Amino acid sequence: MAISYMDYTSPDLQFFYDLPKNTAFKTNNQNYINLLGYRQLNTIGNASILDIYLSQGHYVEPHYHQNASELVYCVSGTAVVSFINPFTNKLSSIPIKPGQVANVPQGWWHYEEAAENNTHLVAIFDAPIPEVIFGSDILRLTPAHVMAQTYCLDEKKWQEAIAPITTTVAIGPLDSCHKQPRSGREYREDNPRSDSTFNSSQRGQRYTQSSVYPSSFGYPVSYTQQVRPSSQQQNINRASATPHAGSPSPSYHYGRAVTRLSRILLHPM
Repeated sequence: MAISYMDYTSPDLQFFYDLPKNTAFKTNNQNYINLLGYRQLNTIGNASILDIYLSQGHYVEPHYHQNASELVYCVSGTAVVSFINPFTNKLSSIPIKPGQVANVPQGWWHYEEAAENNTHLVAIFDAPIPEVIFGSDILRLTPAHVMAQTYCLDEKKWQEAIAPITTTVAIGPLDSCHKQPRSGREYREDNPRSDSTFNSSQRGQRYTQSSVYPSSFGYPVSYTQQVRPSSQQQNINRASATPHAGSPSPSYHYGRAVTRLSRILLHPM
């Protein structure tokens, strides 16, 4: 149990909150995310949740949480939770239906897809603020020449491929996208439940986000620094041959994920 320094005699204590009052991201009326964290409910302790609503074929875009694990609970509809295990370099896709959960460890690259309309998910985090770095921000803010030279890409083609990404996506596709979302059936045909091997020879360098977009769902950085795990918890012993030597650094496996994204963008299915 986390140590609490809350003054429970304070008249400012909060014990109730109405989640629809704090929508963190919204693509349209069928695809949006409500947030409950420390600022909305200051007695919540070391926890926070995202209340996620998705229509079929929409994604919570690829991202990772540098300060928290994520437990995804399916309230209604069906969804597929996918993540890359940085220790095995494998992509796993876990379908969930009402009453089922999927867990994403801290710092793992992941995304969620709704397999049918009116899908409702609740994501539970073991941190008072779920910090996040989105794939759309990584793609649009990393200079094109860096991507081209690092991953041996055609710079002009790369620029053309990511040109539609002009802002943080969070839930995609955006309404401005003219592509037809895939159905749940197509997803199952293209993505069997078994793991797919990710090329372990693809290694990435450390990435530091310098975006003006907040890394913690709108909370000030000064607060997130107070609740961020210690550097000892974040570090990983890369020299060790033991695959479970420590918790993975979020940037350790970012390069692999970005290479996979670049292939998808430049060679769409």
